[in-house]
Formats: sequence, C-alpha cells, structure tokens
Amino acid sequence: MTLLVTGAAGFIGRAVCERLLLAGHEVVGVDSFNAYYDPALKEARAATLILHKGFRMVRMDIADTGAMAALVKDSGADCVIHLAAQAGVRHSIDNPFAYAHSNLTGHLSVLEACRHAPRLNHLIYASSSSVYGDRPLNGQGFSEQDPAIAPASLYAATKRSCELMSASYAHLYDLPQSGLRFFTVYGPWGRPDMAYYSFSREILAGRPISVFGQGQMARDFTYIDDIVDGILGLIPCPPPGKGAERHQVYNIGDSQPVGLMKMIEILEQAIGIPAKKIFTDMQAGDVTATYADISKIAGLTGYHPTTPLEVGLPRFVEWYRRYTTDA
Repeated sequence: MTLLVTGAAGFIGRAVCERLLLAGHEVVGVDSFNAYYDPALKEARAATLILHKGFRMVRMDIADTGAMAALVKDSGADCVIHLAAQAGVRHSIDNPFAYAHSNLTGHLSVLEACRHAPRLNHLIYASSSSVYGDRPLNGQGFSEQDPAIAPASLYAATKRSCELMSASYAHLYDLPQSGLRFFTVYGPWGRPDMAYYSFSREILAGRPISVFGQGQMARDFTYIDDIVDGILGLIPCPPPGKGAERHQVYNIGDSQPVGLMKMIEILEQAIGIPAKKIFTDMQAGDVTATYADISKIAGLTGYHPTTPLEVGLPRFVEWYRRYTTDA
C-alpha cells in the first residue's frame, strides 16, 4: 500500500510514518519544516525516516493547491493521512493568519487534491479535542455526539471548521473521510510547546515552572504509540454508505484524565528533581479539562490504549535527556 502523510516531520507524523515503513508500506511524507518551533527538531525527526527503504520526503506547503494536487495524484496514494497543521492554542492568539493559512486553506487544498485522486480510498485527518470547548468534567467522557459549537480559541475554531469542510466534501463527492479528535498527545520526539516538554526543560535547568489554572486543570494524556495504534487501525475502515455518511469523527484518547499536579509529580519522579512552581491563572484559550469517550473507535477497530502516564512520561524523559545530549 502507498500512503501519503502530511506533517511527516511533526511529532505524530514522524511516528505514523515510522510504523508504516516498518510494516513494509511505501510512504510519501510532506512537510514545510516551518519555524513555529526549532526546525532542528523537525530535521532530526525526518532523519530517522529517510533511512528507511520506501520513504520519500517532499518539502512543500500543503496550502500550495497546485503542488498538493499534483503530488497526491502522482503518488498513487491509496490513503492520505493529513496531520499537517499550525498547532498551539496560545500561538493562535498572536498569529491568527498562520492558522487560516495552514489549517483552513491547507485542509481545503488537501480535500481538493484527494477528491481528484484516482486511487484514493480513504482520507484520515487530524482534528482536536479542543473542538469541545471549555467544559467541566462530569464523570463522563466527551462524546462525538456532544455539541462542538463554542471553541475557546481560534485554533479550536479552525479545527472544527476543517471538520465541517470535510463533511461538505463527503456530502458533495462521496469522499470517504475519518476525522480524529486527538487528546493531549505526549511522548518521545514531542512538541517543545507542550507542558510536559517545557516543564522537563525548565526543571532540568533549575528554573521554575508556571503552573496555569492554579494547578486545577486536567488532561486526557495519550501516549504517542497509542495514538499511532488508533490511526493505523482506521486505515482499512473508510466510512461506508453514501454522501454525508462517508464522513465520521472519532475521539482518540487515553480515556483516563489526569490532574496537572499529578502529571508534574510523575515528571518530578522521572527526572529525579523537584520542580520549583509558580502558580498562576489560566491563559486565554486554555480549557479546564479534557476526557475522551473512546467507545466509537473502540467499537469499530478495537482501539485500546495501553500506556499509562506513569510509564509514558519516564520514556519521554529518557528520550529527552538523550536528545539534548546528542544535539
């Protein structure tokens, strides 16, 4: 099988490409290597992929509609896994047009390319748990049937907009699509703007960490290997039917929300150094808690995350120490 993966030098994209390559698939990776965070990390991720037979990296902006259409068509891809996006809730407040370009125009460019691709039988794309907005935990996970009409950030609004664009393309063109609402992904090769990553950097440097929301926030932390399991399990499951039925969204999370203070405690134990903490209020665009109801994807593919935070965070710390030593 030939697969095209956008955002291939990103955190999730690299892990997906590696797993596909190890399974013997042909993979075309696409990434712009932008400077939202240090491109050296993206280059290092890409370097782990180019060693594999059957991998090709294309450096381009997915919002270049002509180039994207030509690439999808010429690749002969059976499936496109669209993970490229401008990430980061807080960054969207200061740089809104970057999100319109990468997330809105970029997603539309991928949709147009896919609807004209002769061999394509499934488009899998990244959405986000942020589409649910800021809501309290009530003992039940966020369900795909819950309203997603009050985004707390522009980033969340663009991700919900992508879902609506995909729904329209399914309705108009019978384009089979699966949207994945990711819940706080973490692990080796992760993003430096994520809390667990920045906390590790500051703790090891002896600097204090800013604990937002007075430490009362909670997240459904999901280890990268579990996320990849969920994505790969969906590849052979394009939504059946006609029109709007051909677009489905799925939560992918650990379904075990963990409080921020508990996460910090696990991280301190893994690093072996207590954190100096500065407690402060939530930042604009943040949400109080996330909690995935994964019954929909579990019923379809048998998806079942297996890596608790107590196992995954020490793996990240081990990688981080090695990466920063070698860099």
